[in-house]
Amino acid sequence: MKDITPLTEGWNLRYDQALLPASVPGCVHTDLLAADVIPDPFLDRNETEVAWVGRRAWTYLTDVSHRSAHERTDLVFDGLDTAARITFDGRELGTTRNMHRTHRFDATGLTGRLEVRFASAYEEAEAVRALTGDRPNVYPEPFQYIRKMACSFGWDWGPTLVTAGIWRPVRLEHWSTARLASVRPLVTADGATGTVEVRLRVERTASGAGAELRARATVAGAETEVRLEGDEAVLRLTADRPRLWWPRGYGDQPLYDLDITLLDATGPLDTWHRRIGFRTVEVDRAPDEHGTGFTLVVNGVRVFARGVNWIPDDVFPSRVTPERYRTRLRQAADANVDLVRIWGGGIYEDEAFYDACDELGLMVWQDFLFACAAYPEEQPLRGEIEAEARDNVVRLMPHPSLVLWNGNNENLWGFRDWDWEEPLAGDSWGEGYYLGVLPRIVAELDPTRAYTAGSPWSGSWDHHPNDPAHGTHHSWEVWNRQDYAEYRADVPRFVAEFGWQAPPAMATLRRALPGEEPAADSPGMLHHQKAEDGNGKLDRGIARHFAPPEGDFDRWHYLTQLVQARAVATGIEHWRSHWPVCAGTVVWQLNDCWPVSSWAAIDGDGRPKPLHHELRRVYADRLLTLHPDGDGDGAGAGVVLAVINQSATPWRTEVTLSRTGADGALNGREVREVTVAARSVVRLAVPAGLVPAGSATEFLVADAEGLRATWFPVPDKEFDYPEPSFDVTVEPAPDGGGNVRVVVNAHTLVRDLLLQADRLDPAAAADRGLVTLLPGEQAVIGIDGCGDVSADDVRAALFCVGTK
Repeated sequence: MKDITPLTEGWNLRYDQALLPASVPGCVHTDLLAADVIPDPFLDRNETEVAWVGRRAWTYLTDVSHRSAHERTDLVFDGLDTAARITFDGRELGTTRNMHRTHRFDATGLTGRLEVRFASAYEEAEAVRALTGDRPNVYPEPFQYIRKMACSFGWDWGPTLVTAGIWRPVRLEHWSTARLASVRPLVTADGATGTVEVRLRVERTASGAGAELRARATVAGAETEVRLEGDEAVLRLTADRPRLWWPRGYGDQPLYDLDITLLDATGPLDTWHRRIGFRTVEVDRAPDEHGTGFTLVVNGVRVFARGVNWIPDDVFPSRVTPERYRTRLRQAADANVDLVRIWGGGIYEDEAFYDACDELGLMVWQDFLFACAAYPEEQPLRGEIEAEARDNVVRLMPHPSLVLWNGNNENLWGFRDWDWEEPLAGDSWGEGYYLGVLPRIVAELDPTRAYTAGSPWSGSWDHHPNDPAHGTHHSWEVWNRQDYAEYRADVPRFVAEFGWQAPPAMATLRRALPGEEPAADSPGMLHHQKAEDGNGKLDRGIARHFAPPEGDFDRWHYLTQLVQARAVATGIEHWRSHWPVCAGTVVWQLNDCWPVSSWAAIDGDGRPKPLHHELRRVYADRLLTLHPDGDGDGAGAGVVLAVINQSATPWRTEVTLSRTGADGALNGREVREVTVAARSVVRLAVPAGLVPAGSATEFLVADAEGLRATWFPVPDKEFDYPEPSFDVTVEPAPDGGGNVRVVVNAHTLVRDLLLQADRLDPAAAADRGLVTLLPGEQAVIGIDGCGDVSADDVRAALFCVGTK
């Protein structure tokens, strides 16, 4: 039977004449940080002080003394970042130039000094650029010339920290006769039957060339065994009435153990184990009267995708543990998310990521790793890219959560709109990957899943790549140039990216900027704002709705977070109300890789922003929305009530529509009985007598079963808010444990009240975000981790719109 010897202990990093203790998995930056050679690049402006790290070569070394009686010993690296030369006992085993692949070397009989020498990623990229010629991209860094996490070279939300190191586990595999080299389970479901077709390939030693081999497979009570013909075999298993795997909100997520054993006459030689799920998935891209659709269909059920975009959770990915993956994805699930798109400028994530998604019912949209650049298709990149794609398709295909392969992020759009066509002048730029190599690999290795050439992509060059009426769409004009009300101007078929920025939580800022009093334009704040004119866009977003905060940083901080939540909610509410024409929204973005002002719902220290709580509301199965009937801000126009039911059962409810004065007076009221079929939307015109068109003293409220929607006819800065008045009491939470409940009783209209719990204690977290109260209403906010606090402490952490 195959033996495995982990090689994760006893490593050193050569730094000048010294040997520093090194962590494997890890990277140069984390090892230098642990040795106090560099300051924490996440704090202050230290990022610039450590830029030298990415521009020099580094060597990792360890001594290996393990010997084995097996015929063959392989040295296996699950991840090397990136351009490396490996020597063992003075013998060169090989070189690598791809962070995203597993590398295997024959190390039979070798002991002694193992060294991994990493060249500077900049030097490797420039050497490749010299071979292929120059290509355009969106950042002044050479990330498209090296198969490495693109965002380690910096992005509009990330620092430039160009890493090197053994970033995934390394081991010795000792084996005899044969081993399982590749296992590909093709899992399908048809009626009451689940089918698993396992395609496997073996590697043999010289003495095992003529050995008779058998392969055995078991799953869900089914078992089969076959004799290998040559080095390949196909095993087919049929499971009777397996329970189907569903996205969260649509059903359960049963998983089944699939076990493969390779045997010869003496017994087992190698084993393979994964958990699989039975389900079908396709993308309906049929043309219709609205254009060309893009709808996920799981087990025959059409799904409105409630999604978020995922970036690497740390710019040093080796620091992301299985527990951290599960925490972050649990936060996504808690926000009623059912789809996570892994963006193409990052990495193919660790197995722990996909395992958690399998269990939580989070569908995974997996980008191949190309983003915002023209990519050369010549060698040495082409061979690396094909090998990388094959590696990762085979590695990830057992996961039922994986529903879609995507060729790239924004490169097809970039070719058409970003002034690339003329400078490229016939050079390769990646189209051959997205429309040729990658779909061919997916069709060959994983035909059970859909492939799309890019995001955005209209389906063919017959339409503009980012045409909202065809396929997937990225909506960035609103954030860059417009008010968030403009999200209502169109109904894309599938919104794969859109978002709005906000700074992180105050406790995160204070940790990241020690000794600096934060201000919107303080040196540290500006350094932790990577977007082009990011603060200008934040300020313009505020100014369209509110009076400028006049240097009041606390107020600015609250308003930016409020506008972020409102902006994203405006888009989602509008697009959800147009289901099934629009079949999904994928918010940019769920998470951050360091403390930064960004589009994330969860900041770089893992603290939820108000947006996270707002996603929980707007992604819930049942939702009320009020919005103008047609384009524009709705002044003088009608208002539509949309009653959205994404649950599996009909929703029969009474909706109370109230025309309400700023002083709390009820100026009009109507109760409507509404029945909404499962997975459906009902849109109703609000009676003209209830629409406070253009009023600065009235607004519209819709209530049903604890759900609420409001519609204010003018911007906040034009509305005549009363001075907010409310009482605050603090009491122990019923469950004890040191947690508390904050009870707020409103005496006036209190709009978008927010308790920033981290201002009470950096470890504190509130269980809800923005809440609007009418006079006489009460809100209860649970807080974990704050210790003893008074009502005055809480008041200092409360913000709302009407405060002068």
